Amino acid sequence: MSRTVLVVTSARTSDKAQLVTHACEFMQSHGIEVRLDTHDFHEMQKLGLEIPAPAHGENDEIEVALVIGGDGSILRAAEILRGTRVPILGVNAGHVGFMAQAEEDFIDQALQALIDRKYEVRDRLCLDVVVTSEGQETFRSWALNEVTVEKSARERMLEVVVEVNSRPVSSFGCDGVLVSTPTGSTAYAFSAGGPVIWPNVEAMIMIPLSAHALFARPMVVGPKTELAIEVLKRSSGTGVLWCDGRRTFDLGPGARVEVRQSEQSVPMVVLGDEPFSDRLVKKFSLPVTGWRGPDVSK
Repeated sequence: MSRTVLVVTSARTSDKAQLVTHACEFMQSHGIEVRLDTHDFHEMQKLGLEIPAPAHGENDEIEVALVIGGDGSILRAAEILRGTRVPILGVNAGHVGFMAQAEEDFIDQALQALIDRKYEVRDRLCLDVVVTSEGQETFRSWALNEVTVEKSARERMLEVVVEVNSRPVSSFGCDGVLVSTPTGSTAYAFSAGGPVIWPNVEAMIMIPLSAHALFARPMVVGPKTELAIEVLKRSSGTGVLWCDGRRTFDLGPGARVEVRQSEQSVPMVVLGDEPFSDRLVKKFSLPVTGWRGPDVSK
């Protein structure tokens, strides 16, 4: 039975494109059919390179999506594959690459594990978001990292009320409000002062952004919780909704944004049993000098 891998990449320079070419040729030499995301195929053509894989077709049976790039490329792959159960394997060729399973220097080992099927697949929690205005649905989307309501004009504050399970919790003026998954807790939510949530924890985080309020702390809630952010009609400023920084919708006074756990998760390839603590230390260069480890003499 033939095997097909979809390659998604952020490669826009010759050295990164050569890494993609190497990965394609490596897999093809082991009998795996390789396809490139259509957009990436045309972008790489502009570099004048001979591309060893054709553009992706709509009806291909994809076993795994190999992402060569940063976290943004993984989010784009999740968008391309939404509604399928195709798992994503990330190889970091970007900056932080927190969601990637391997660095580009170890791409051959990652490819060999893929070829040998020596990997696990674990689901990542996603969010569903619905926007209503005067009781009518106006927009619907989803997010793997975060849903963000932000003010659309720098000089005007956004006035909102936030709800948990249809009960108001607080109202304030702010730059915005962010709702994050555990996956997104190391992204925008981390920069906004939110807690780091381990990937195996099912939870959502709500974080006010620069709120003019005494109580404006991050809140961690269970996965079955329904969260809402409503732009007050008296708000002098308008807002904008962002889903993973990729899908956007304008919010006027009175707009209501409801966020809950999605029934569709994103399957991610896991190559090993590296503790999440070690990933935090490596990606954020955390100081651990002097750690002696557990006392195993007892």
